Amino acid sequence: MTQAKELALPQMRATPSTWRRWLAQAETPYALISGLAFFLTWQVAVDAFDFPAYLLPSPLAVLKDLVLSWDLLLSETAVTLFEIVLGFIVSVAIAMPLAILFTYSRTFERLVYPIIVGTQTIPKVAVAPLFLVWFGFGLLPKIIIVTLITFFPIVINAVVGLKSLNMQTVYLAQSMGASPLQVFWRFRLPNALPSVFAGLKVAIVLAVIGAIVAEFVGADSGLGYLIIVAATDQNVTRQFSAILILSVAGILLFGLIGLLERQLLPWHSSVRRDALVDS
Repeated sequence: MTQAKELALPQMRATPSTWRRWLAQAETPYALISGLAFFLTWQVAVDAFDFPAYLLPSPLAVLKDLVLSWDLLLSETAVTLFEIVLGFIVSVAIAMPLAILFTYSRTFERLVYPIIVGTQTIPKVAVAPLFLVWFGFGLLPKIIIVTLITFFPIVINAVVGLKSLNMQTVYLAQSMGASPLQVFWRFRLPNALPSVFAGLKVAIVLAVIGAIVAEFVGADSGLGYLIIVAATDQNVTRQFSAILILSVAGILLFGLIGLLERQLLPWHSSVRRDALVDS
């Protein structure tokens, strides 16, 4: 009997730690709580200060607009999401090869890196009208703008991750007969993936901004176009509806990248969760 109690005691002591680990992993409840607190504060502020609807509509008015105009908002959201995802994929396809070339060729990095930095100093709003003149009002200029905005953080983080591998590990792998390609796939790339995913998380949020900037400059569909039309009609509630959808879309896309990171890098996620629990 005493032995059974002694065996049960460690399990009882481990229970608080187990709950702390679960809370560290469960990010959704915290997001829901903070979201509800935000909308509650918004509603209380509108009621307390009696803001007119043309300045600050209430969350209930925005929710009503979302319900009544769901078909229009859904179709425009689909257009913007397509631009976001396609531009993001193109930026990844361009950024990762560039990062690899920068890692393995110092000469190439010195030649091309200043050009990339220079392109990032130019406001995309300033060059967006040029893209419309060159490529028209179709999908291509929007994808170019999204790509220009998003590929830079991917390149920077990927280069940092690829160059962070300890050279002693490289020498050890080479001494065991590993080819340069094997060193890259089995050591350098896995070591760089946490940094790569950090860049992807930043880029997916910037992709949302890039798509809206492109639609602001010239478009006949999408949430950015809908915001412009609503501003012309002084329909502030519709503007808030579109902005809310954009915010939710950005959060979901960011969470999707985080979910992919946890699936591909369980060791990295577990180390981060353990650090949160220990703190």
